Amino acid sequence: MIKKIFFILLGGLVGVYLVLALTVLNREPVSQICQGFELLIEDQGNGQFVTKEEMVGLLEKKKLYPVGKRMEDIRTGLLEAVFNSYQFIESSECYKSPSGTIYARIRQRVPVLRVMNNAGENFYVDDKAGVMPVHAGRPTHLVVVTGFADKAFVSDKVYPLGMYLMKDKFWNAQIEQINVTSKKEIELVPRVGEHIVFLGAVDHFEEKLDRLKLFYEKALNKVGWNKYERISLEFGNQVICTKKD
Repeated sequence: MIKKIFFILLGGLVGVYLVLALTVLNREPVSQICQGFELLIEDQGNGQFVTKEEMVGLLEKKKLYPVGKRMEDIRTGLLEAVFNSYQFIESSECYKSPSGTIYARIRQRVPVLRVMNNAGENFYVDDKAGVMPVHAGRPTHLVVVTGFADKAFVSDKVYPLGMYLMKDKFWNAQIEQINVTSKKEIELVPRVGEHIVFLGAVDHFEEKLDRLKLFYEKALNKVGWNKYERISLEFGNQVICTKKD
């Protein structure tokens, strides 16, 4: 009986010790001052739209820059809210380190298409089909969409084609421009060759591009890439070519 009571008391003491130990380890010293701010920016392959200098400026403008502040006064959720309000940022995560440094991880929005339409609009469409402004001085190499390419049509219809071109190694290297006609039909301008590819309606573009790639491999590699001025894929199971004059 005495032994049983002993083990019960011992277990209780161990439990209390663990709770106190965890509390002490997780508690920030009241006097601890933030010594540094480290920023990691992801997804810069298609252009750098966010810099550390800009992010520091945003925090300073809101009087939230953490260096020099007490760690217990810093609210990482507020830092994230400031970052997420920036039009070129998709998401962010901030956290504190025991050494007194604030770490921030930021994911940029990833542009897929650049639209320069006949209405004079100039904007990007990102990998979530969202419209984002063009950042002056931060050029990025993307497929350019021209013609009757209003925001709604591009986000709904052209965006899936743009994602497909970006993810496919061959087409990403081959296509440089998508032109939208007044009838909302699609023309592609390749980097290699002097022809225009007419898709017609954007529907079933995967099958049309497969047909075009096969035609490139079986025909153009033999007769030459500059033989035709127009290649139409509008009709199923057909490739209709117009020779140059």
